[in-house]
Amino acid sequence: MMEQAHGKLDAKGLACPMPIVKTKKAMKDMEQGQILEIQVTDQGALGDMTAWAKSGGHELMKHTEENGVLTFWIRKG
Repeated sequence: MMEQAHGKLDAKGLACPMPIVKTKKAMKDMEQGQILEIQVTDQGALGDMTAWAKSGGHELMKHTEENGVLTFWIRKG
């Protein structure tokens, strides 16, 4: 079972690079090990979030897609 997210970010309707910019800002306010849930409608975010999490030392725990909304769970590294 997934751990509960410590924060949620609604980035639906935003185009690249805004979902990453907003995610980066939200992550700054979180403590190491906490999980951020991000919802995005930009289909390019799949590659972007994966690459950003890896480059920032974070863990992309899971992602889902439902009705055109991509949801990511990233643990702060």
